[in-house]
Amino acid sequence: MVRSNRRLGRSCWAGRKSPGGVDSPHGLILFDGVCVLCSRGCGFVSKRDRRGYFRFVPMQLAEGRPLAEQLGINPDRPDSFAFVANGQASVKSEAVLRIAPELPRWQWTWLFHFIPGVIRDAIYDLVARNHYRWFGRRDACILPNSDRSW
Repeated sequence: MVRSNRRLGRSCWAGRKSPGGVDSPHGLILFDGVCVLCSRGCGFVSKRDRRGYFRFVPMQLAEGRPLAEQLGINPDRPDSFAFVANGQASVKSEAVLRIAPELPRWQWTWLFHFIPGVIRDAIYDLVARNHYRWFGRRDACILPNSDRSW
């Protein structure tokens, strides 16, 4: 197991070779599997992920629940998602800004790092508080198909 820190200073444990681990060639997106916005976001990433880098795990399922809890996210009432790569975990706006540059034609998003994290996360939190109301909620977790399509 490898200890990694998220941006806010909490640590999580990820297997070295599991997606997101230090020795893994894959990044892991831990998402709210019943949130329509989150599922569509994962579909957006998957569609553009030509090299097959990303893996997706709903935090409500057995595989994602422990990692979510380690990152301080309540899987039953998530207020964030997480991205874990190279043994480093990020949440909220920082997770978004670590995912986007991995996609073709989205490298320009590094510019958003000039906006202070407090401001970025305040906007993120506003959306997170209202995500079910604004975008909807499914009764069950949605998972990618075996071909990684949504």
